[in-house]
Amino acid sequence: MKKKLVSCLISFTLLSSLSTPLLAKAQENTGDIKGSLVIAGGGVGTSNDDIYEKFLSLAGGKEKARIGIIPAASTTLQSSEKFKEDLVKYGANSDSIQILPVSNHDFSDTETDESTWKSQVNDKKLSITIKGLTAVWFVGGDQTKIVDSLRQNNGSDSEALKAIWDIYRKGAVIGGTSAGAAIMSDVMITGGDSLGALKESIGNKANKHVNEGEDGKKEYEPLSVQKGLGFFQHGIIDQHMDERARLGRLAVAAYTSERDKEKNFAYGVDEDTAMVVNNKDQKIEVVGRSGVAVLDMSKAELVSKQKARSGLANIKVSYLSPGDQIDYHLKSFEFPKEKVETKGFEYNSFNALPATGVFTPYGRLKAYLSYSLVDNESMKSASSYVYDSRGSGYEIAFQKENDTNGYWRYTDGQKDDYSIVNVRMDITPKTVKFQPDKKTSLTYKKSTFSSFESPAYDSIKGNLLIAGGALGSSNSSVYNKFINLAGGKQAKIGIVPAASTKFDSSNQFKSDLIKYGVKAENIEILPISNHDFKGTSENESTWKTNMNSDKLAQKVKGLTGIWFVGGDQTLITGSLRNENGSDSKVLQAIWDTYKKGAVLGGTSAGAAIMSNTMLAGGDSYGALSYGFTDTYDDMTQQEQGPAYLEKGLGFFQYGLVDQHFDNKARLGRLIATAYEKGNKNQLSYGIDEDTAMVVNNKEKQIEVVGRGGITLVDLAKVQTNDKFPSDYKNIVISCITPGDKVNITTKEIVINPAKTSTRKNEYYSEKVGPNTGLFSPHGVLRKFLAYDLIDNAQSKEIKSYAFNQNKGFELTFRKSPESNGYWAYTDGQKDDYSIVKVALDIKPIKVAIK
Repeated sequence: MKKKLVSCLISFTLLSSLSTPLLAKAQENTGDIKGSLVIAGGGVGTSNDDIYEKFLSLAGGKEKARIGIIPAASTTLQSSEKFKEDLVKYGANSDSIQILPVSNHDFSDTETDESTWKSQVNDKKLSITIKGLTAVWFVGGDQTKIVDSLRQNNGSDSEALKAIWDIYRKGAVIGGTSAGAAIMSDVMITGGDSLGALKESIGNKANKHVNEGEDGKKEYEPLSVQKGLGFFQHGIIDQHMDERARLGRLAVAAYTSERDKEKNFAYGVDEDTAMVVNNKDQKIEVVGRSGVAVLDMSKAELVSKQKARSGLANIKVSYLSPGDQIDYHLKSFEFPKEKVETKGFEYNSFNALPATGVFTPYGRLKAYLSYSLVDNESMKSASSYVYDSRGSGYEIAFQKENDTNGYWRYTDGQKDDYSIVNVRMDITPKTVKFQPDKKTSLTYKKSTFSSFESPAYDSIKGNLLIAGGALGSSNSSVYNKFINLAGGKQAKIGIVPAASTKFDSSNQFKSDLIKYGVKAENIEILPISNHDFKGTSENESTWKTNMNSDKLAQKVKGLTGIWFVGGDQTLITGSLRNENGSDSKVLQAIWDTYKKGAVLGGTSAGAAIMSNTMLAGGDSYGALSYGFTDTYDDMTQQEQGPAYLEKGLGFFQYGLVDQHFDNKARLGRLIATAYEKGNKNQLSYGIDEDTAMVVNNKEKQIEVVGRGGITLVDLAKVQTNDKFPSDYKNIVISCITPGDKVNITTKEIVINPAKTSTRKNEYYSEKVGPNTGLFSPHGVLRKFLAYDLIDNAQSKEIKSYAFNQNKGFELTFRKSPESNGYWAYTDGQKDDYSIVKVALDIKPIKVAIK
């Protein structure tokens, strides 16, 4: 079964009083602890080598590790057995790993009654077993079950818990994920979300039950805490930080804990990520795939802006990435030498809109702070909101200060890797009111771009691999698919560098192809460009004439695969089309080799050029609000403003393609473009980062490959208001993931058979509030639709808002008679959802914030 969000039925609730006493310490650390901690934020993928390898190394190495797995948090033994299986996969000896009989409840997937284990935690035999271990791992589920299983009824430590402490002090590693991370600190967070923590834990008595509907169900949960096991005694820990947007609840928990507020950082660990604690050196290392949020509450103060409602001010937010280190004693950070400071060298310069919902580019906290604020010279401050369905909530303001800085490098190929330090965060009570906008003041401009169709080729033997950007070098499924379509290890591949301003991405892709088995002599970076590249002695702008080189065209005809790197898509089309718009000889040669069987691939800009109408600029809010522009302002326009269209290369002839879909939240601009310039009988496709859409022209079929998903937009039944722009009803949205397929002519979706239907078998039954920004759980479109709508029996519709100042849009996602969800575990214990035929209405609104 999938893990439920932690309930707070067995908890101690922090009420509105700020004089809440600090919970008693779970264990006095009077001795020198030689052991380490691996504290994972949940959702650890089986493929996450860094976390597994680190845990085994700290356990004494693969040969010597003796590991006990504590299953108490879960309702089944499945996650414990899976973790054991993963450890064996990484080289541990199966006979040296055991699932310890620690539980206070029965497991649903066994014949025995494990509730009897509660009485065994003081057995000498179990203590002796534990004392022979070099590592203990706590699986995820409900953290209160772990504590109850290891503590006696009077609150004292059981003999089993004493034995764990004994080996920890002597050098063992203690690890855990999700609930197994929550138990690590003295103050253990057991329930709540960011909005609930703010509303009901810092002086909001007047609105204590405003979130209750007629059925008594709540759309947010108050903060609840109890005593943890205290293995980490230097701050409060929270988990699932990015996916469940828990920064607000962590801030409240840390603020109401006087000792932690004054002395320690508070830590929020992202999914698929771990903080590794070295007690001897008093340092923490970030390991895995995302980050660790760090809160400094030492100067935080309570502010009251509305009657009976309070906020928090002067919180310092930092966000660390894999490879970074934290000295928890000195409260300082260390970064790898290859990371460069962004302060004074900001890469971005655009006017970032407030983070207001699933149409917000960079809708996750770390990404938003990185791109929209810290590495953006145009921005001194940025904001987000969180509120309930009645509009009662908070504004979250982020501000650069003198000690604010960012640190950047590439990771896993061409992925941006950011660390952020000392962003000021103020949380202020606000009330947000929405009303239908019947008389728009926005200047919406229709597109003057003349759409066209490339000549239809029924006999194209080649295929397309269209990647959404940020393709990881470790993404073996995408690389192997491209290589196989190009003819295998003997493939002859040409790389088109034109979109970029440097050769870094082309060189990196060549290196990756070699790593995956293609011979170096069979890979060439083709001299195709209309501009000079940085860091070379040659002036590559002279290559512009190469587009009509007979020699280069002949070379292209001998290739079995061609790859377009990312950057600015207009540079690709400008390097392959003549001034009069006709195809150059090299572009004709690319078409020739494609028709004969070659695979064409590309990422980011290299994906945008694939369709006839190429989306080259603008964001969702800009496209819906202002429509289209005829001018293009280089890369800046890719981040903001009205949509800008150009003529693509037309290799994909079955609809529009957009990229960076999840990270840049481009659903709005794809809808606006598809409505004006698309074929209503065709689907439009939004491809997530680190994901590819593989087009089989012969079978007229698309397959999803990689790590994210593809959003399908169907406007066949859309209804609009001719007198009012961007007023849509009955847009149909589907989201498919790796292993799923769709027929590009019939629009039939074929779901991976490993997935099970959620319809009439929904896992959740919860009242949910609107998705409002960086403090809203499930901030990416597919996750929002999956958890809050499709797999939630109580939800018939859910809302999100996109607004700036007093104008915006209400997005209503509805279950339709054809809606369905499909679920499976993937890469270990990660939820993998596909979503079919959700209805979307978009309504212009007026916004008042008080």
